[in-house]
Amino acid sequence: MTGHSNRSCGLFVTGTDTGVGKTFVAACLAAILRSKGICVGVMKPVETGCGLSQGRRIPRDGLLLKRMAAAQDPIEQIVPYRLKAPLAPLVAARMEGIRIRPGRIEKAYERIRSSCSFMLVEGAGGVLVPVTDRLFMADLIARLALPALVVARAGLGTLNHTLLTVSFLQGRGIPVAGVILNDVDGKKDLSKKTNAALLRRLLPVPVLGQIPFRKGLSLQCSTRTGPWAHLAGRHVDFEALLRLAGAPR
Repeated sequence: MTGHSNRSCGLFVTGTDTGVGKTFVAACLAAILRSKGICVGVMKPVETGCGLSQGRRIPRDGLLLKRMAAAQDPIEQIVPYRLKAPLAPLVAARMEGIRIRPGRIEKAYERIRSSCSFMLVEGAGGVLVPVTDRLFMADLIARLALPALVVARAGLGTLNHTLLTVSFLQGRGIPVAGVILNDVDGKKDLSKKTNAALLRRLLPVPVLGQIPFRKGLSLQCSTRTGPWAHLAGRHVDFEALLRLAGAPR
């Protein structure tokens, strides 16, 4: 499998696991990019767990990214594969008799990339989630030639998951721009106060911030970008992230 010859300006937002807040972080980044006047393209190549409305699968994560970026691209390009079952892409696609074709994803990516200056692509699950029989999510990151941004839980267990994820990506030759910790539950957990500092010592890539648990900021209902941009700008070293991702400034 071969990727693009030149690395794109942008980030592939991946995670240490499912449910760590990849969509939330990607939406925050899209909002702050937009607030800085940067034309940002967004994409979620495969979204599973899509409900049905008027005969169409509704990719809620993809639609949120589209809103936060004010993207004009059709949702069919932003989310080329919209699947029903909330399972790994390979399994969800098989259940519907669908074959996921990496070439279709790459073509959609190139169309979006051609009209923007920065790309934000969000994966599904972690880096070893199977997309096809021969393609893991990490392989898709490599094919799109984007540096990875790893989103990890803030609490207990994140040390092992984060170190493994970053080590695996680097072993595959995929640049890692950094790590963002995300408090997904708001529960009291002593490790949330120590994990960021320890990971900064142990990781060969920067920990760019820790986003606190947020009440009342709904993933699916928000239409205002302000709160999202404010949250990202306050808790993430955004200038460093832009620099690492090669963004226009």
